Amino acid sequence: MNLIRYAVLGAAMVAATGSASAKEVGDVIGDLPPELQAEYENSSTPVGLPQVPKVAGDGALLWCHSESYQGNPWRVALTNELKRLVQGLIDEGKVTEFKMTDSNGDVGLEISNIRSLIDADCDIITSVPGSPTGLNAVVDAAAEAGIPFVTAASTVSSPNAVNVDSNYYKWGYDMARSLAEAIGGKGNVVMVEGIAGVSIVDQQRQGAQAAFAEYPDVKVVRMVNGNWTPSVTKSVILQTLATNPSPIDGVWTTGSETRVIAEAFAQAGRPVPVVTGSVTGDALGYWKANPDAFKFEGHAVLPQWMGQNLFRVSSRILSGQEPKLSTLMIPIPKVPMSSFDAWYADCMKPDSAEIFPVNPEDPVPSQVMNAYFDNSELAPGWNYADVPGACN
Repeated sequence: MNLIRYAVLGAAMVAATGSASAKEVGDVIGDLPPELQAEYENSSTPVGLPQVPKVAGDGALLWCHSESYQGNPWRVALTNELKRLVQGLIDEGKVTEFKMTDSNGDVGLEISNIRSLIDADCDIITSVPGSPTGLNAVVDAAAEAGIPFVTAASTVSSPNAVNVDSNYYKWGYDMARSLAEAIGGKGNVVMVEGIAGVSIVDQQRQGAQAAFAEYPDVKVVRMVNGNWTPSVTKSVILQTLATNPSPIDGVWTTGSETRVIAEAFAQAGRPVPVVTGSVTGDALGYWKANPDAFKFEGHAVLPQWMGQNLFRVSSRILSGQEPKLSTLMIPIPKVPMSSFDAWYADCMKPDSAEIFPVNPEDPVPSQVMNAYFDNSELAPGWNYADVPGACN
């Protein structure tokens, strides 16, 4: 266990809050199961002991959600899954309403929206925040008003928030290592990154480079930015192939554009390499139509999964359960190609960009969530058997 790394992160949080010793943070992480301890190693996300307001009252509660962007199908799907789960609590009379705001990428508007939610006497505010630091003052204001603030798919650095996050350094490392193994430990690789300057992108790259360094016969011949956008990714891959006639054995990417990459190689008349990334409905549709021309090594960073994690942590907090840390690292589920038949659904076609597959099994078993909470029990309103299928 990397206690020195934990101490650095803990000290950073202590400096910001004036509470909790680094040793205490390391001890809490050290008491987690080994697979969860590993999620904190080499992560740059701040972690400390949580400062979560206690939810007052025994009546039905007001659940509020601050969205920073709803401009793509992934983000809409996350919101819809969270709405579905909260609706179950509304039906049970445990929640009065799901109140939502959307700032459409405007951090100033996002701050104003959150202040309006505080004024509305929300009992909890969930969020996919648009800035890691820009919201800190309003997150602190929510805490002063006694309102827990819980994030997913992005984080804030205020110690008054609970961030539901994943270790993107580890994800970048794991995919690079799987790719290197899949090509026999030698060959040429292209790295396709997301949006330049985004902290997650930096973490993913650092993890991948650390893994590739373990394979001296794996050569990264080009690094490009696909911006997590299919049209951009396809364009930079075609440009790379046009200017690099040498064989390409693998493409490392953390986006959802694996199908687009495979199509670009086929369009250029080049052998389709092993491609990493997050599994998607269009990729599964492409695989079904081209079973011998799609080679995948990756995981499932899916919007429903993000919405479910956000709900499960928030529901536990509303029921009085106390998270042990301010940042809860959730392992990203791996998706081997041998399991594709279980992930595939008839509605998935090569152009099914708005269809997101559903894990056939709960990717975050309750014992994982239990490990992160004191006085833990199943999150109210949660049952993975009720999750709709991809075609529903």
